[in-house]
Amino acid sequence: MSDIPPARLRVAPSPTGDPHVGTAYMSLFNLAFARKTGGKFVLRIEDTDQTRYVAGSEQQIYDTLAWLGLHWDEGPDVGGPYGPYRQSERLATYRPFVDRLIADGHAYLCWCSPARLAEMREEQARTKQADTGYDRLCYGKSREERAALPGFSPDPVVRMLIPDDADITFTDLIRGEITAPRPDDQVILKADGFPTYHLAVVVDDHLMGITHAVRGEEWISSTPKHVLLYRWLGWEEPAWCHMPLLRNADRSKISKRKNPAARLTWFREQGYLPEALRNFLQLMGYPTTSGDSEVASFDDFVAEFDWAKVNTVGPVFDLKKLDWLNGYYIRALGEDELADRIIEFIMAYQMDDVPGGGLDGRARSVIRAATPLIAPRLTTLGEALDKLRFLLTPDEVLVIEDDARAKLDPDAPAVLSAATQVLAALPGFTGEAIQEALSARLVDEMGYKKKTAFAPVRVAITGATVSPPLFESMEILGRESCLARLRAYAPGA
Repeated sequence: MSDIPPARLRVAPSPTGDPHVGTAYMSLFNLAFARKTGGKFVLRIEDTDQTRYVAGSEQQIYDTLAWLGLHWDEGPDVGGPYGPYRQSERLATYRPFVDRLIADGHAYLCWCSPARLAEMREEQARTKQADTGYDRLCYGKSREERAALPGFSPDPVVRMLIPDDADITFTDLIRGEITAPRPDDQVILKADGFPTYHLAVVVDDHLMGITHAVRGEEWISSTPKHVLLYRWLGWEEPAWCHMPLLRNADRSKISKRKNPAARLTWFREQGYLPEALRNFLQLMGYPTTSGDSEVASFDDFVAEFDWAKVNTVGPVFDLKKLDWLNGYYIRALGEDELADRIIEFIMAYQMDDVPGGGLDGRARSVIRAATPLIAPRLTTLGEALDKLRFLLTPDEVLVIEDDARAKLDPDAPAVLSAATQVLAALPGFTGEAIQEALSARLVDEMGYKKKTAFAPVRVAITGATVSPPLFESMEILGRESCLARLRAYAPGA
């Protein structure tokens, strides 16, 4: 247990579509510090932007974080002492603080219409003004006074009144002392009565006892606004921790519009293991925890966690490294567990592509028997079905690839005829016995090189020139299927 007091941290995604991989990234670091200190990890749903709300997205957040093993202690689905944990259910909470800020002179009503604000920004851009914030047309005016001017909207928003001497420097646990740009008069309550992020995050973090505000570096410029709100409301600030953003190879910010890997569900759909993705995200912005090894469990990560070790340079989202990690974790699984995961993945994402249209008892037995054969060659679970397809395909519909057929030696029919005779008379149909018998007949007696001898057999059995180990695969298929495939390829064999 850490000598640091128990910390309370939160992640607060918005249900606006497929969860971003950054949600998992932030959750991982929040959870690690909570576990390090014996504290709590809170999941809060920030759904105040109703125009971007997507039905089903909230459930996706729960499902993907749970799949990754990033389990929260409090949240909308599990409850807790500081609920509700969904912002749309907390609207009555925010208004008293807005009224207090207005009464204390720290906020004011703004009746400017969207059209008027757009014109203001266009004019600022045209004249190249240094200060491009709100021009305070409404500040100090009554409703009636403002209504007499152009660009009036009857439904006002509420804006912060940023003082000229606002403190724009704050201390960050990761980056040290930071000086941010001077903020403008930020809207804190929208015309529909919903708070903006800036007000809601401060109120909710305070009321939920959040001790560490961990978020992406894009929020650095907003922190002075939040610091002001904490001070105006007489509350203690949390510790600020601004994480480096995940980057594409060209250093651009990873986004769901340009990179499918920005979608958290994409990793599950491709067949990445949750423990591999979790390990990969640990390496984003953090040094290896066990010497030079990049493989580390979440427990290892927690044991050595320190905010000061976070690298502020935006980490490059290198999928080749994730592929390597995923292959490592696949091969670290026991054969039975790997088979279970392959079957579960196929049932979830590939059932329409399974030969015969289903996974009956025989198909599952075949997958379990073949799992040790394909494990050394797997990068993701999503690759397993293609490697297993020839074993699951009924003999009469197996398709021989044209390029595989074209690469065979002219002696292929003779080879297959001899192989058929050997296999039909073989007493025990095991991989070892098959290899010994075919080698004796085709190589030792008939004088073929192994490549020439076994290539036609592989093509006839699997339909391709590349496959899992041939003789073990033939044992799984069984004598009758093997003979049927050899005879189908070379009639009369």
